[in-house]
Amino acid sequence: MILAGGRGTRFWPLSRKKRAKQLLALDGKQTMIQQTVARLLPLAPAKKFWVITNGDLRPAILKQLAKLPKAQVIAEPVGRNTAPAIGLAAFLLLRQDPEAVIGMFPSDHVIADERAYRATIARGVEIAKSPLLAKEARNGAPTRSGAPAENIVVLGIKPNRAETGYGYIEAGEAIGGSRAGVATPHAWRVRRFTEKPDAEKAAAFVAAGNYFWNSGMFIWSARTLANALREHLAKTAPLLEEIAAAFGTRKFEAVFRKLYPKCENISIDYAVLEPRSAKGERAANIFCLPADFGWNDLGSWTALHEHHVAKSRPDNANLIHGEGMFILNARDNYVHAPGKFAAVVGVEGIVVVATDDALLVTTRQNAQDVGKVVKYLDEKKLHRLV
Repeated sequence: MILAGGRGTRFWPLSRKKRAKQLLALDGKQTMIQQTVARLLPLAPAKKFWVITNGDLRPAILKQLAKLPKAQVIAEPVGRNTAPAIGLAAFLLLRQDPEAVIGMFPSDHVIADERAYRATIARGVEIAKSPLLAKEARNGAPTRSGAPAENIVVLGIKPNRAETGYGYIEAGEAIGGSRAGVATPHAWRVRRFTEKPDAEKAAAFVAAGNYFWNSGMFIWSARTLANALREHLAKTAPLLEEIAAAFGTRKFEAVFRKLYPKCENISIDYAVLEPRSAKGERAANIFCLPADFGWNDLGSWTALHEHHVAKSRPDNANLIHGEGMFILNARDNYVHAPGKFAAVVGVEGIVVVATDDALLVTTRQNAQDVGKVVKYLDEKKLHRLV
């Protein structure tokens, strides 16, 4: 299940409503969503891929992912954050296959080691399906014969800095190996989730050593997710079930347009994961699987600059895209000016992005605020620029 509905506002002016970040080739010849599908295809055939996006992006996604079933590229009538999007996927797949295990993946991440990435996902699937871990999570309470596992797996990234733009996972007891009946390296029970802490708290998390960044990649059964939504989003879950029941019929689009806007606007983290891990009381069936495969979410122009500098190591960390360039006494700059000659003289740590109709000038330090430009353009109704 690939989530591809965001606008990528921090990559303005290159990213627009109908050409968002996931549709851009920011790391090679393939676009971000094409790369996402390509590295997952060894795990499942194209007919088992689903994409949740929006009406602005669906035509371009269909063109870029021509091998995927068109009906499984679903456009939300309005944006309602990740919980309704992921929840709709759960109820759709629950109707098709009650035993389905779903991997949820953002469409705009970079993965350096794809083999390790797929191996980690395979381990996550085993944990998600493990009835022994589910029984352990209930402190050994007896289960019905053949009762399914109710495990939730989140892929956690070991932090290398006190980043305030990511959510954090606090890891508790280590599990795995033969003791838990799962042939995987160790994972950890989740104690709690913390969404985007301030700088002081982020530094304390990194120093503690048992915290991971929340990658936004999850593995769980359709049944587990559906049950969690019924419990924590009692008003939204019935709406999603009714929408899913109409899928494949003539009335699907009408039902979707009518009911989806009534769903709560909330992320899956706030809706399910954080309530289950509140005060450490209910996180027993949530597991963090450490992910060591060169992950980067390319969240800003600064992150893109750092990613490419690490790969190509240009002189003085200047990354210039243009028809020609001149660099003098400059370092740590990112300039995107296709079709133009770029001269960079006596500056440090700047970001310049030029398109036919817009120009962005900022610093690497302030690139996280580029999304505020898009907010301003929306408020001023300058639709041609967004």
